[in-house]
Amino acid sequence: MSKAEVIMLTIGFTGQFMFFMRFFVQWLYAEKHRKSIIPVAFWYFSLGGSFCLLTYAILRKDIVFIVGQSTGSIIYLRNLYFIHKEKEKKLYEND
Repeated sequence: MSKAEVIMLTIGFTGQFMFFMRFFVQWLYAEKHRKSIIPVAFWYFSLGGSFCLLTYAILRKDIVFIVGQSTGSIIYLRNLYFIHKEKEKKLYEND
């Protein structure tokens, strides 16, 4: 196996691991609070996993995978934007 193939596999498996972690974090969070809640870490793992898998898809030249990961990244970034905007709003309300 060439060095380039090892790097590509590492990127791909890192992305898959991050996607697994987002569900694992969400499950632990829901168990702790006894209700379905999506923690901020879920969106960061989603974004990280999506970025790694998008990189992997680009290196593999897989257009279906590229489109899928690109649209997911937009959604994850948008959710993080809403979360940070809400935190900022609460911060100013408390002043």
